[in-house]
Amino acid sequence: MADLSINIAGIPLTNPVMPAAGPPGWNGEAMKACAEGGAGAIVAKTVSVQPATVPTPNMARFPGGFLNTELWSELPVEQFIAREYPIARQAGVPLIVSLGYTAEEIAQLAPRVRPFADALELSTHYIGDDPAPMMDAIRAAKNAVDVPVLVKLSPFRDMTTAARAAAEAGADGIVAVNSFGPCLGVDIETGQMLMGSREGYGWLSGEALKPLALRCVFDVARAVDLPIVGVGGITRGSDAIEFLMTGASAVGVCTAAILKGPQVYGKIAREIAKWLDEHGYASVEDVRGLAIRRWREREFRTVHVPPTLDVDACTGCGLCEASCVYDAIHVIDDKAKLSPEACYGCGLCVTRCPVRALSIT
Repeated sequence: MADLSINIAGIPLTNPVMPAAGPPGWNGEAMKACAEGGAGAIVAKTVSVQPATVPTPNMARFPGGFLNTELWSELPVEQFIAREYPIARQAGVPLIVSLGYTAEEIAQLAPRVRPFADALELSTHYIGDDPAPMMDAIRAAKNAVDVPVLVKLSPFRDMTTAARAAAEAGADGIVAVNSFGPCLGVDIETGQMLMGSREGYGWLSGEALKPLALRCVFDVARAVDLPIVGVGGITRGSDAIEFLMTGASAVGVCTAAILKGPQVYGKIAREIAKWLDEHGYASVEDVRGLAIRRWREREFRTVHVPPTLDVDACTGCGLCEASCVYDAIHVIDDKAKLSPEACYGCGLCVTRCPVRALSIT
């Protein structure tokens, strides 16, 4: 079986799947359950100097995604130190402690949580687009503790500047990305907002976040030489492979664990191993950054190049025909027939074909 072991900033993990900071690590028992469910490391829910006052309702599922108005932990940091972290340490896997938010708060908190932490994750995303407060927070943590310091980034338009600023301040790794927002959801049967925040706003996570999160990891990986934990919309092993290929060394999972339970961590890890075995890769490291290398090799083009059609593989399902706005492909006698002269090379049919009878390079 493929080797799933990795190393994040000097911390060895048996597999690259871990919780993202949030409800899956809300207390000690929940964190232990993540490890028992197969996570290679534990990430505790973010704590700050004062516990959060969280509006309710604060989580909602919708087709293709998830909204939340979750904040940092509603439990006091004293409770984490006295009870939750010691329970989590019993799990026997690395524990990453998440702290927020300002440099002053992190300088106060970091020494207190250090006895339990294999690494710190800094949550500075509420501060804004100016990287200076984030840099101050990283320096405060680095001055206070002797363990690796990771910083979690929001999905900024300019990830390159944020990543380089984090590296300049001394970050040992980057977590990308946090949820995106503000966003809005409405229950049409009642007219009520789905979220209980003052404006009804929430933050987007789940499957809908994945393309944005992948772009952010891709940008960060090309900007800095730091390990990256990719977070955003990972529900299965193939999602994790995408993040690894765009430069991540590990992945964080939150929404899928909320919806499916902590056993999802082991499931995703097993699916990664199965995919690597089936595709002839010996380890996670073998695929890390593959999409970046392919991107550098490919030729940018604007000419219309039709896909290649493997007629023998075609099952005649008709999805390609239904979605071809250029009327370039039709199913005749249970097989697709492509008209190259009409094709614009958009590639949609390739992504819709369930048996990969269509391909484009």
